[in-house]
Amino acid sequence: MSDHVRIFDTTLRDGEQSPGASMTLSEKLRIAEALEAMGVDIIEAGFAIASDGDFEAVRRIAELVKDSTVCSLSRASIADIDRAAEALKPAASARIHTFIATSPLHMKVKLQMEPKAVIEAIHASVSRARNLVADVEWSAEDATRSDIDFMSRAVETAISAGATTINLPDTVGYATPEEYAAMFRAVIDNVPNSDKAIFSTHCHNDLGLAVANSLAGVAAGARQVECTINGIGERAGNAALEECVMALRTRADIMPYYTKIETEKLTPISRLVSHATGFSVQNNKAIVGANAFAHEAGIHQDGMLKSAETYEIMTPGSVGLTKSSLTMGKHSGRHAFGDKLKELGYELGDTEFQDCFRRFKALGDSKKQIYDEDIIALVDDEISTVDNRIQFKRVSAHSYSEGRALADITLSVDGEDVFTAAYGTGPLDAVFNAIKELLGVTAKLKQFHIHAITVGTDAQAECTVRLEENGRSVGGQGAHYDVVTAAAKAYVSAANKLGLKRDNPLPGITAS
Repeated sequence: MSDHVRIFDTTLRDGEQSPGASMTLSEKLRIAEALEAMGVDIIEAGFAIASDGDFEAVRRIAELVKDSTVCSLSRASIADIDRAAEALKPAASARIHTFIATSPLHMKVKLQMEPKAVIEAIHASVSRARNLVADVEWSAEDATRSDIDFMSRAVETAISAGATTINLPDTVGYATPEEYAAMFRAVIDNVPNSDKAIFSTHCHNDLGLAVANSLAGVAAGARQVECTINGIGERAGNAALEECVMALRTRADIMPYYTKIETEKLTPISRLVSHATGFSVQNNKAIVGANAFAHEAGIHQDGMLKSAETYEIMTPGSVGLTKSSLTMGKHSGRHAFGDKLKELGYELGDTEFQDCFRRFKALGDSKKQIYDEDIIALVDDEISTVDNRIQFKRVSAHSYSEGRALADITLSVDGEDVFTAAYGTGPLDAVFNAIKELLGVTAKLKQFHIHAITVGTDAQAECTVRLEENGRSVGGQGAHYDVVTAAAKAYVSAANKLGLKRDNPLPGITAS
């Protein structure tokens, strides 16, 4: 059995099913490029039949990505599978991922199908997919609550029909590592043709065991791990890619397996996904959190001064984290700025570069010291909004310790500037009221969070806004050295995504 563990990233499919994690097409393309550059083996680009937007995202990613396999999810229906195959036509390497539930609860309540009918559906759907692409993955939804003998029969059927990968997901995050490993061993031992397919894990984090279960599955014979950047996903999320990968790398002494991931790119892609989804990474998040390599206690600091190995089991550089460093100022030229962008891992087109350089110069006029983090926030903010229908132009707010605040704002909607002014209980309330009036937004503000990107009273602010409308929520982020401007940009970012979220002909589709 190979020691290579394939990394199957589902940030763009299962990750986007997180409430409020809607991403624009340009954000999805940028994330797909970053996943490919990092060495991800399989990118699950979306659920092609879910909406025209999902279909287009899968198709465009299939055109863009050359080194990774591009995958689309589909239910066990001919229409789903054909739609997935159509979206994947441009792919250099394509995979259809089809699934059906195998647990007694799901078969009876959700599918309302007898076990025999489920087996027939597995054979028909996998056969159809295999006739369209050479690489087919089949998943037993709710595997951890399925009968082992029936699931073994289902797996044997899927492999006989042409499945090259078999996924046994912990769909509801119910299993413990011991149970999950035992399930893989039992199925692999029971299925006579199990050697014809690669087995895969897909774990949800409802009990906080997603990464532990994924690693247990690998130890039991799985050679593919399905995961997401920052662990985003349905409910409590999925197994975090960065945690699975670094656990395998750091503890190779007891887990002698390897991945092809360039771990130095983990922190940048974590920031990218956080900005695109509007989901901030918690400070104490393993591997990529702000405190992952911070040492507060005196005894820890003393040990670190003597040897970093006393309290660090991996180096910050191994996950792409570098020390905050002062960078150029307002007198720096285009060439120096371009070199800095390359050093930080950005490759921009000419228009994007010019826009970012203009904003960098403006930042230099307003801020004494510019750090790498300032440029990262500036570039991420610029790139994430370039294709938005609604563009922030300018804002002005006036407030007093007593009485109402007044804000006026100018936006560009489909290329046309619109302007209004509004009152509020404070400057941010006034700004948000003005935006709502201009755009006709009826959504409720469910979350507002702001933090300083670097140190000092002139630090840039990064703002996160979450809006909710008709049970759907979206997030947006904005960064600026002016707090009110950062908040306005975040609200406009969320409003753009709210427009995308309104048109989804198949709401609530979930899988695995």
